[in-house]
Amino acid sequence: MPVDPATLHLVTYPAEVLRTKAKPIVDVTDEVRAVALRMIDLMRQHEGIGLAAPQIGLSWRVFVVDVPPRSDPDEDPATAAHGHPSSSDGPRVYINPKFSNFLGKPEPMEEGCLSLPEIRGDVLRPPVLTVTALDEHGREFTQTASGLLARCWQHEMDHLDGVLIIDRMTQMSRIKNKSAIERLRPKAAGTKPGKRR
Repeated sequence: MPVDPATLHLVTYPAEVLRTKAKPIVDVTDEVRAVALRMIDLMRQHEGIGLAAPQIGLSWRVFVVDVPPRSDPDEDPATAAHGHPSSSDGPRVYINPKFSNFLGKPEPMEEGCLSLPEIRGDVLRPPVLTVTALDEHGREFTQTASGLLARCWQHEMDHLDGVLIIDRMTQMSRIKNKSAIERLRPKAAGTKPGKRR
């Protein structure tokens, strides 16, 4: 069934699509390109730095990122320590991404998620990795990154596998967010949803 990109919108937890493993894209078509452009628009509209197709209700193995450079490179110790880019140099599309070459001991950093409004917590992730994917024209590329860009890739890849930050948070962050997470589960709890920003 064809997808109308104009009808796509951000979905939030506990939407079932967020817990479903996404399917690979067979052909990079005009439809896929149009969806990727819509994803970039929605990511910017919601002031995010990454967005995965399941977050707009599509179980496709596609994500987009737009991680801006820091104003002072010295502010990002991961870049200084590992020598790989930590920003995306504009919006990028990743179709059927695969990871390799994880480097470094997992590091904690606070993460949020557009599909989990008001939830933020520390997540441990390797600081450096390599991604191989197709771009919006179906061309394969490989890139290694560190810092926020590497973290963003891993966060979005989790979405493609039905994994959320609440599954990966440190125990302290899970405790801190317990009430907020419960407020996002109105269907499971049989109650009315709480206020959201």
